[in-house]
Amino acid sequence: MELSDHSPGPGTLLIAPPAVMDPNFFRAVVLLCEHTKDGSFGLILNRPIEVEIDILSGELAGFEGGLSFGGPVQPDTLHFLHRLDLPETASVMDGVGWGGDFDTLKALHREQSLTGQHLKLFLGYSGWGAGQLHDEIQAGGWIVAEADSAAVFKDPPKELWRKRLRRLGGEFAVLANFPIDPRLN
Repeated sequence: MELSDHSPGPGTLLIAPPAVMDPNFFRAVVLLCEHTKDGSFGLILNRPIEVEIDILSGELAGFEGGLSFGGPVQPDTLHFLHRLDLPETASVMDGVGWGGDFDTLKALHREQSLTGQHLKLFLGYSGWGAGQLHDEIQAGGWIVAEADSAAVFKDPPKELWRKRLRRLGGEFAVLANFPIDPRLN
């Protein structure tokens, strides 16, 4: 399989090919939020988890946007992507911010009852050391694709992996139909 034409950077997607069997990244779609010579940081967009938000942070009581597994690194930390005007936000791409002032976020939620159309919460993150992600991409461990805010806020997580592979076209679109366990075909 040939590599995609995209280079990794903030606002790109890392799509795990079907051959990746690591349960943390099986059919994962990761939004890369930071990519520097020192390492990379991303959040898995298609791993919703069932847990009450109130358990995590009483300040976000009533939030109905759900919670996702962001990755295996520091699984007890809370991260968030949003389309809000928050101080200290890092821009990932047009229409998607990462992090920001949590007190302002809580106040906005109290005033507006934020939904998943504005905010996505994640436990843990996906991280790579210096050069590690580059090596994994070169070895065929990731397909790099362009991202947009729909991947974060609109596309259903269960359909995201297939949808984004199909969007790439060609042999990548064929991968979207690859069975979960080809031995059962």
